[in-house]
Amino acid sequence: MAEIDKPLRIGLLGGSFNPVHQAHRALADGALDQLALDQLRWVVAGQPWQKPGDEMAAAEHRAAMVALAIADDPRQLLERCELDRAGPSYTLDTVHALQAAMPDATQWFLVIGADQYANFHTWHGWRELLTRVTLAVAARAGVEPVADACLRDTPHRFCRLAMPACDVSATAIRQRLAQGVAASALSPGLLSIPVARYIERQRLYHLDPART
Repeated sequence: MAEIDKPLRIGLLGGSFNPVHQAHRALADGALDQLALDQLRWVVAGQPWQKPGDEMAAAEHRAAMVALAIADDPRQLLERCELDRAGPSYTLDTVHALQAAMPDATQWFLVIGADQYANFHTWHGWRELLTRVTLAVAARAGVEPVADACLRDTPHRFCRLAMPACDVSATAIRQRLAQGVAASALSPGLLSIPVARYIERQRLYHLDPART
C-alpha cells in the first residue's frame, strides 16, 4: 500500500528584524524542533505598521541579513511577500497570499512572542487570522502567556513554545552600534558572524540610528 503523504507543517516568523539577532534564530530553531515543522518562513516586514517610530534600516538590508542568518539551514526560508507588496505589512494579507499558493491540507503555525500574544487582539483582522493559523507562543520557563479577554473569549488553536532566557533586543543592539561599538564585538553572542560582517560592510546603524 502506498504511503499517504502527510500535510506540510509550515511556520511563519514575522518581524522587522532590525537587525536579526541570535534570539530570533533561537526562536526559529526551537519552533522547528518543537512543532516538527517542514519549513519555517521568515516574513520580513516591508512597512511594519505597529512600529512607525522605529529607526528602520532599508527593507533590502533587513532581508539580506535574515538570508545570511539562516543560510546554514535549508528548512528556514526568507519569505519576501511583504517586501514585494505595497502598503502596510498586515499578517492577514500575508497568510491569505501564502495559503492560496499551497495545498489546502497544509498546516500553518504563526510563531509569536508572549508580548505579541497579549496584544494580538489589536492586530488587523485578528479574528479571521485565528481561523487560519495555530498560534505558537514562545515563553520562558515558568511564564504562562496571557491573552486579552477578547482573545480568551474567541476560540483559537494554541501551543506553547518553551524558550530559554535570552536577553537580546534589536533596540539595544542598534543603540550600541550607534555609540560606536563594532558589530564584530557583538558576535557571535548577539549577532551571527555573517550578519555582523554585513552590518560593518554596509555601515548600518553605526553613525546614526536612523540611517538607512
